[in-house]
Amino acid sequence: MRPPLPTDTIGYNDQEFSNSNGPKFHGAATAWVAGYTGKSSIIGIVDTGIFQNNSEFAGRISSDSTDIIASRGSVEGEGTHGSEVAMVAAAANDGAGTVGIAYDATILSIRADTPGTCASGECTFGDLSASIDYAVDHGATVINLSLGGSSPSSAEIAAIRRASEAGVVVVIAAGNDGTSRPDPFPRGIGGQGFSNVIIAGAVDYTGAIASFSNRARGSESIFLSALGKDVNVYLAGSEWEIDPGYQGAGFYKISGTSFSAPQIAAAVALIHQAFPSLTGAEIVDLLLSTAQDVGTPGTDSVYGRGILDIHSAFQPQGTTTLAQKGTASLPLNDTTAVGSPAMGDALATASINTLVLDKYRRAYRFDAGQSMRGATLVPRLNDAVGGETRFVSTANDSAAIAYTIDASNPAAVMRGVPRQLMLTTEQAESARVLAARIALKLAPETQLGFAYAERPDGLVMQMQGQDRPAFLIARSAGSEDGTIHLPNMALALRRQFGPWGLTLAGESGVVMSGNGQWLVHEATGGRTRDPMRSFSLTADRQWGELQASLGFDWMQEDRTVLGARFHEAFGGGGSNTLFIDASAGWQIAPGWSVYGALRNGWTFAETSSVIENGSVIYSRAWSVDLQKEGLFSRQDRIALRVAQPLRVESGGLKLSLPIAYSYDTESATFGTIPLSLAPDGREIMGELAWRGPLWSGWASASIYYRREPGHYQAMPDDQGVAMRWSTRF
Repeated sequence: MRPPLPTDTIGYNDQEFSNSNGPKFHGAATAWVAGYTGKSSIIGIVDTGIFQNNSEFAGRISSDSTDIIASRGSVEGEGTHGSEVAMVAAAANDGAGTVGIAYDATILSIRADTPGTCASGECTFGDLSASIDYAVDHGATVINLSLGGSSPSSAEIAAIRRASEAGVVVVIAAGNDGTSRPDPFPRGIGGQGFSNVIIAGAVDYTGAIASFSNRARGSESIFLSALGKDVNVYLAGSEWEIDPGYQGAGFYKISGTSFSAPQIAAAVALIHQAFPSLTGAEIVDLLLSTAQDVGTPGTDSVYGRGILDIHSAFQPQGTTTLAQKGTASLPLNDTTAVGSPAMGDALATASINTLVLDKYRRAYRFDAGQSMRGATLVPRLNDAVGGETRFVSTANDSAAIAYTIDASNPAAVMRGVPRQLMLTTEQAESARVLAARIALKLAPETQLGFAYAERPDGLVMQMQGQDRPAFLIARSAGSEDGTIHLPNMALALRRQFGPWGLTLAGESGVVMSGNGQWLVHEATGGRTRDPMRSFSLTADRQWGELQASLGFDWMQEDRTVLGARFHEAFGGGGSNTLFIDASAGWQIAPGWSVYGALRNGWTFAETSSVIENGSVIYSRAWSVDLQKEGLFSRQDRIALRVAQPLRVESGGLKLSLPIAYSYDTESATFGTIPLSLAPDGREIMGELAWRGPLWSGWASASIYYRREPGHYQAMPDDQGVAMRWSTRF
């Protein structure tokens, strides 16, 4: 499969590109669009010389180009082979003819053919060690050896070793005999274990090994295939007339591993320009490890490591991390953050442009906001009526006990009320106690309460003697903390001081992530559970028909920030939230009451390697109730509630993230990137609820409406009707 063509932002996809099958086949445009064309890279071509006046090379033939045979001293040469190799690697992007893969690279031409051999049509090459050393000494990024021959001499092996030590990549053509192994020369070089050498085999445009190409057997680990059959080039000019196949200006198809090698060499030039900190060995490893796997899966004896894939080579490889030391890995397909219900759609349009490094220390732009997820909508209707539960309670002047059990199991139905909330293991497994509450009067002015799997606010209201309307869907502002919160245990202690009551409460539980967090190291995405605690102090008083309270609630989250969970790469800090709660209830007329509650919160995110000091979130919830008692009987009531669930009103996180990277110093420059957690949506909920006796039991009915549910501006409004009936048995 050919690499995808990137969006054309530079005008590369013209007729010249269409004429050039090599760049298309290997995905070179991915590098071009990113701004990498081989500029500042030097391709050393040890061959038959080069036609210096060819317009395809204008201004890009190094002045250090030479004839290694000093007595001859002619860079031009007798054959066309060297010029054709150079065109495949680096023909100009000039809108005419064909374009090379590294069209801005400098060509260091080193003529090394044995004098007189090219005139006969069969160029041969003698000792290449001097040519290799010359290329290294004159700054070559990569050396292309589109030539075969007998086993390498010790001098040639020593020259390749010196190139390796200098970080210069060497690409050698495999040969055109159609054998199962490369020619003796590349095979002999490859057998030395150098980390800077690639042997180039040839494939056709379908990706099949070319019939003439030598295969990879014995050199599989460093063998890379590239287009080598019918490679398009445009030949024009009198210099080409020395080629017997030249019949005038036009497009020619040339074949051989000699033309596979320069495409690989050109890919080296692109990568060197883009990532100058990479060593030659790392560039070789990158090209080999990102090759498109063909033939037998994995490295095989025909294609070696596969087919050159420049598009893939330019993608991040291995484990990615934020461009700084000491941080956790940040895979690009991980979920970077999961918001909480209080944040609604705030993360839907988040843009956090930063830099990550791959395993080769290459820097990539990464918008961490693209992989942030908002919380799923809270299923309030299902929570209200969807479960099969049974509520059991008893009370006297000294104690009140209540608990909820799962009634979906017939064995869970227990007759009578236990004398104490102490279940055997068998009973617990059968009954599956979902929640429980105990309130004890220790002294006339002192009460103590415990709750299991319940939050303390209901326990506190019970101990205060508050009688608030019961709603199925809408919640009071004081019970909203903007998280998906699973309480474990709660404790409350209340003391009456004359007309004033003072209640101290505490809770431990867990915060669940608002959505599944998808991570590379997990098989599936799941919701996380992180510890939390809260402590509150509330004062209340009654003035005739008016009852009011004022409280402070301190919530500590070990790992989350107001219910939002951020990736470990962001530091994994928690947060502290201060809530100030005010509520009041007033009986305005016989049977008529109004209630109001307001909660304001300030969340202070803990600092980390990424989260800066001063990351503060301001949130608010409110609710207003109107209740009429005795609508149809003295025991029923109907109430209307209008409420806003806790919503982030302003603020967010200040993130210290890498915004630039220097390959010279291999260090990042950091900047502060704000992440607003205030949503565009604002949920306003209305509920009309009735509760009263019906058919020897109790019934509840509710009509509700939610505008922009979950604080998602684009979410359709939610409305519905809920009914519930229960009885003792």
